[in-house]
Amino acid sequence: MQPDYRLSKFACYLVAMNGDVKKKEVAKAQAYFITVTEAFKRCVHEAQQVERIAIRGEVSEREKSLSGVAGNAGLENYAFFQNKGYLGLYNMPINQLKEHKGIPDGRSPLDFMGREELAANLFRITQTEAKIRNEGIKGQKKLEDAAFSVGQQVRWSMEEISGTRPENLPPASDIKSVKADIKSTQKEFLKMDKSKKKSGEMLLPLDD
Repeated sequence: MQPDYRLSKFACYLVAMNGDVKKKEVAKAQAYFITVTEAFKRCVHEAQQVERIAIRGEVSEREKSLSGVAGNAGLENYAFFQNKGYLGLYNMPINQLKEHKGIPDGRSPLDFMGREELAANLFRITQTEAKIRNEGIKGQKKLEDAAFSVGQQVRWSMEEISGTRPENLPPASDIKSVKADIKSTQKEFLKMDKSKKKSGEMLLPLDD
């Protein structure tokens, strides 16, 4: 009587991928493991994007906080104020930056920034807020000057530390697409997990 062996997942993978693909069971096993491997590769790649998504969310929250602080300090036009911050950091206004990096109309440049660039903008925003609070800056013109000054100092720091100008950092993939891909991969893993539970654990018969 031919015995059955209970194998670990990795052992199943090795047996299946080195088996005779002409056998129906082996072909099915290989198809399963190829699907799992590809999904896992995507998951690993997407895991590296999680920090980027987290920083993007933090930037949005800090922008709201900065808007509130600046508003209480007499800010009348947030768009002009925001543009001054970008001008200081990138040495160009937002509209020119979007054209320079190929950002689609109606989208924020933040959605196409990598982790390093997002972190630089997060630092710029938080330090602008701190400067306004600590120095008691009031009025549209002075607030704009503060935003420009902080952006410029962050730019100088980046150039001094890494030799990188922020406008030369390559644009990243659309963060909306990244989020969608992560959700798709998660659903694929859940689907495979449910399929596995329905079919039971994989058991492969081995010759003596």
